[in-house]
Amino acid sequence: MDQHDFVKHSVRNLVNSGQLEFIGGGWSMNDEATTNYQSIIDQFTWGLRKLNESFGECARPHVGWQIDPFGHSREMASLFAQLGYDGLFIGRLDFQDKQQRFRTKTTEMIWEGSDNLGSSANLFTNVLFNNYAPPPGFCFDVLCADEPIIDDDRSPEYNVPRRVDEFVGYVARQAENYVTNNIAITMGEDFHYQDAHLWFKNLDKLINYVNAKEDSNLNLVYSTPSCYLKAVNDANLTWPTKNDDFFPYASDPNSYWTGYFTSRPTIKRFERVGNNFLQICKQLYALTDLGPEDKVDLNAMREAMGVMQHHDAITGTEKQVVAEDYARMLHLGIVECDIITNTAFNKLFTNNHLEDTNSAPQVNLDSCMLLNISQCEVSEKSSNFVVTVYNPLSHPVSLYVRVPVTGQTYSVKDLNNKDVVSQLIPIPASVLNIPGRFSSATSELVFRAVSLPPLGYRSYYVTGSKKKSTAQASTPEEGELITLHNNGNKVQVTISTGEVQLFLDDERNLPLHQNFYYYTGFTGDNRQFFNRSSGAYIFRPKQKTPITIAPKPVSEVYKGPVVEEIHQVFSDWMSQVIRVYKEENHVELEWLVGPIPVEDKEGKEVISKFSIELETNGTFYTDSNGRELLKRQRNFRSTWEVNISEPVSANYYPVTSRILIRDTTKNVEVAVLTDRAQGGSSLGEGEIELMLHRRLLHDDAFGVEEALNETAFGKGLVARGKHYVIGGPIPPVGASPSLAALERDLAQRKLLSPWTFLSPANDFTFKQWASTYKMEYSGLTNALPPNVHILTLEPWQGRSLLLRLEHTLENTDDPLLSKPATVYLQKLFSPFTIVSARETTLGANQWLKDSDRLVWQVESNEVFETISEKPKYQDDVDPMTVNLTPMQIRTFILDVDYSPKRPIELATIEVIMERNGRRHSHLYNTRSRSLSEGAARQVGRDTPQGMNQGTDEKVAGGGVISHQVLVMPLEGDAVLQRVSPAAAVFDIHG
Repeated sequence: MDQHDFVKHSVRNLVNSGQLEFIGGGWSMNDEATTNYQSIIDQFTWGLRKLNESFGECARPHVGWQIDPFGHSREMASLFAQLGYDGLFIGRLDFQDKQQRFRTKTTEMIWEGSDNLGSSANLFTNVLFNNYAPPPGFCFDVLCADEPIIDDDRSPEYNVPRRVDEFVGYVARQAENYVTNNIAITMGEDFHYQDAHLWFKNLDKLINYVNAKEDSNLNLVYSTPSCYLKAVNDANLTWPTKNDDFFPYASDPNSYWTGYFTSRPTIKRFERVGNNFLQICKQLYALTDLGPEDKVDLNAMREAMGVMQHHDAITGTEKQVVAEDYARMLHLGIVECDIITNTAFNKLFTNNHLEDTNSAPQVNLDSCMLLNISQCEVSEKSSNFVVTVYNPLSHPVSLYVRVPVTGQTYSVKDLNNKDVVSQLIPIPASVLNIPGRFSSATSELVFRAVSLPPLGYRSYYVTGSKKKSTAQASTPEEGELITLHNNGNKVQVTISTGEVQLFLDDERNLPLHQNFYYYTGFTGDNRQFFNRSSGAYIFRPKQKTPITIAPKPVSEVYKGPVVEEIHQVFSDWMSQVIRVYKEENHVELEWLVGPIPVEDKEGKEVISKFSIELETNGTFYTDSNGRELLKRQRNFRSTWEVNISEPVSANYYPVTSRILIRDTTKNVEVAVLTDRAQGGSSLGEGEIELMLHRRLLHDDAFGVEEALNETAFGKGLVARGKHYVIGGPIPPVGASPSLAALERDLAQRKLLSPWTFLSPANDFTFKQWASTYKMEYSGLTNALPPNVHILTLEPWQGRSLLLRLEHTLENTDDPLLSKPATVYLQKLFSPFTIVSARETTLGANQWLKDSDRLVWQVESNEVFETISEKPKYQDDVDPMTVNLTPMQIRTFILDVDYSPKRPIELATIEVIMERNGRRHSHLYNTRSRSLSEGAARQVGRDTPQGMNQGTDEKVAGGGVISHQVLVMPLEGDAVLQRVSPAAAVFDIHG
């Protein structure tokens, strides 16, 4: 509902005066355990942009406000620092940790957010005393029954002296836990302020009477988080540091919030698929010049993905109907983005970037969103079809394409009309029988799309063939040993035991064993700690040792020129396919769980467990939001002596992309990568376990108010997903690529996997298709360094683009690839020329040169600021050359020109700005088709508020700025030029 203009004006005045502060600033308050850093950055970027467009510079948040997520990641602290924030407020941390911090007055600290970025990733962090709730007895909301303040001394209910004393006592107790004479009293809760007048009426009284009490030594004021941080900063104290994270979170001895790491596994996977497609959608929009941003198509997907990051969305801690609504929103966003991708591809297909594309028939590209259950109408019903594979990564990658088909023989042609080796594999019966699968496909056609161009695509023509392409099938005999091979890996299955062994090191014969188990969820009435049920939030197993689903699965083996597979059936609700692709350095395990049986009235939590004979000393490693690795130690917390009542769930950690173990004596490392967020641990030496699916019959009483009992088509929900196992001997010092580098490369290839589009081609022969449509394209003209990735490429305000570049490795990952890298922007993209590039903070809502956070001092006497890697702005610095250090992300707003490329003039522009009698001079490098064009562009975008563009409310102060622009050519005649008056003088309100 649109607000009245009077309300809008009032709100803007409150924002501009600092009385109303926006904190956080993302599209949602994202979860920190199950989210990937790319989606976190995206949802903050979109939220911050909307704030800037609506309210201007004064609305720019300075404070992170993560008061409700169920634990906090270190990467999140790093991201807030890179966003330019002064500090962070958190609410939920382990009850033992919180007690320890209150005792030692370490409730405020400097959180060291990165082992790679140095102090620029440090963040001042405050632990709220009572989370975000008001003091007990002082909730003045319509939802509360607390006693209001009665200040009429004639009333028999007059209570001012008592209420003031109660409040002063509470403040004194809170103040004992903090080191400065400033404390923050939160006054609110979920769903509060529906009647704001009632709140403020009582708060006004409370402030008035407490301040009037002569011996209270208190001064109560309405304040904001930023004002509080400034007051604490002014105390000029030194602060303790923290360099790990706040996982796992426990609210009492029996309630470890580690179940949500896995809850609702299908929505967790859908979110990752959504991110994959959103990046492709944004890239194609930018590469094909679809014009100014469409306010429906792209934004629907941006906003749906922003909602999905919420701490009660991707976490799986919402009610069933809400989860279904989130899935509906994301589906609609994908449908809208599908319009963009089809439009973009038809431009690229016709090799016609700007002109009319009606000369060739429009191609429909189907994403086949049900490939996860081996269902696709195009490949099943078309005698001829084209597979177009788009690579959203910044380097050439190969993909094993799998499409469901109904026929027996197929031919695959590349763009040169050469045969591509392919193979038919039967679809497992457990997949054919998935409830809700409506498909006639019985096999999958598999082929390798080799070296797909970066930010580009390649098409393959598929038709029926007389040439057999099926795999050789066999049903092993009892006692038979089956072996599969690829580059560096060997998989053996002994049929007599059904045990799978993955040999990651042939020379030393170190087998990795894998099987499936389940924990039985504890059931209680939740009235006391020890009666806590396992639920959507809480993982609380009945037993310490999980139950084996089946000691001996039934196996079938399929071998061919592309892939070798073992299809295993453990029960009527648990199966797996082990795949060894010929040219890969890892083993793929595709699991299928469900419907999980609950006829015995017992909830079940299913895991996949890997074990190898390694001495790991209770140590394992998990990623933080898909970025840096964190060391985990079984039954240990680095900042307090932990007392553990739940030995299984207390050792579970979020696994966003990978979990690994190392034996430094045997010099062996094993990593398991996931296709979605999962809970995981290493509960024994040489063990890794990952939770796949949960079906529970009781609520844990933490707010969902219903059991985590997902169903679909009248049966328990079926989940299907993949694990990727990579490992072996750790290369000697100095060898590259290292295992760590290979793991990161694999994780990136799975997060942003090449996307498969299918198009019916029944009316086309290969020759007709190839002569009508372009079958290969890349948006890059030059390859990026192998350790650099284009994290973001998307249309931005007006006709500009948003670009993020990231260094993908940590400084200890690889002797060569962990070195700094350099990218030359001017020579990077093929469809457009970059006219200018200006660097911003991570959220793209502030020029980096304007970022100026509060300065803090830590106990080591080190003083740090937010951004320690501020770029140099001297005239001789080329803004088109970008240097990146390990784990660094740099963000730019680009002005681009899509017109056919012609020589670019290089110049330095001096912009002289006069405002209210004061003159300011700025020097800029520019590249432009004409010097006056470059000058006008620079002037038009460098308003006093820096990032603001558009409506007049965004610029405080008003008035006219006149610009005298002197253009000094770097090449050619050294003659000063003046820009036309139209470019040089403009009204900032017009």
